Amino acid sequence: MLATALIVFREMLEAGLVVGVVLAATRGIQRRGLWAALGLAVGVAGACVVAAFADRLASLAQGAGQELFNAAVLAVAVTMLTWHNVWMAKHGREIADEARRLGAAVAAGEKPLIVISVLCGVALLREGAEVVLFLYGIAVSGGTSSVSMIAGGAIGLLGGALVSAALYLGLAAVPVRRLFSVTSTLITLLAAGLAAQAIALFQQAGYLEVGTSTVWDTSRWLPEAGALGRVLHALVGYTDRPSGAQLAAYVAVLAVIAGLTRTVRSRALHGASRATA
Repeated sequence: MLATALIVFREMLEAGLVVGVVLAATRGIQRRGLWAALGLAVGVAGACVVAAFADRLASLAQGAGQELFNAAVLAVAVTMLTWHNVWMAKHGREIADEARRLGAAVAAGEKPLIVISVLCGVALLREGAEVVLFLYGIAVSGGTSSVSMIAGGAIGLLGGALVSAALYLGLAAVPVRRLFSVTSTLITLLAAGLAAQAIALFQQAGYLEVGTSTVWDTSRWLPEAGALGRVLHALVGYTDRPSGAQLAAYVAVLAVIAGLTRTVRSRALHGASRATA
């Protein structure tokens, strides 16, 4: 539930920031709310279509090596999470600036009102499609019931909406940069945990026969099936009996995401400083 809430909260917050910037830039324009609502509705519909195809793809994979398919889904989810963190480190500010610029153009009469719908719809569709893939990966990793995922999704959705509204109204005192930094760290740990689960599935399917020895066994003190173990498994990918290959994958994903994010962020800051110089 916690991992689901984190993913939905983060994606909802990103979409909410774009929508908030657009609404702030077009304040005073008649029917801007109607056009924004239209765009959000189209975005939600598009995300539902993505979800429908994801479920159909899963049903087609039955009988074709479910462990292998699940491992592949987790691998794709890890890749997307890595790309998500790195891409946002570079383009997060650009998205807000572009939304503000286009919103101002609409307010000045230089762009049609449908631009509001397009911006809101694309933002929600992009984040909604990522939520579908990420949550399917969490479901595949096991240990999460549909009820807990629905509850976590509702909590994340509500939390993201409330924080986005508070930021739009100027009521939130938490810096957005700090908020994204915390969620990015948690998502990095989640991606590493999903990578370890993918390795475990590949090993169970017999496609990976190296690094199968158990590195440690903490099942007596902190069982993965226990309450705290389930929480740690959902948030940071804790496993009470990890194999060598799982541990290697976990550390490798952490190193890759941290290295790429730091490199991209430093280049973006360097480019910004050169542009203002």
